[in-house]
Amino acid sequence: MIAPNVNMQILNSKISLPKKELILEIELNGKMKFEQLMNTIYNQFGICHRVLSANVEYVNGRSFGSVQLYINVSSEDYDALELYLNKNKLLSTTVEYVCRKYL
Repeated sequence: MIAPNVNMQILNSKISLPKKELILEIELNGKMKFEQLMNTIYNQFGICHRVLSANVEYVNGRSFGSVQLYINVSSEDYDALELYLNKNKLLSTTVEYVCRKYL
């Protein structure tokens, strides 16, 4: 017997939530590696993102700099991500992304 995939059920329930397009800027302060942060955003929170710009320097294996991400996320998922960033003392700012569409 094939068991239902719990992750797929959660994903299907999240698809119907209204989403916002945001540009998220994160300041890396050496407390977390850049790769680890990108992996956590995608794997733990299920947030697909595009890196718009990254100015990251590595000093003794630590990541410093800033990253701008384009994300399309529901307010609940964004609140969870923001809580995670605050818990790890990563400064972040967001701007709502609005794209004009011409007919």
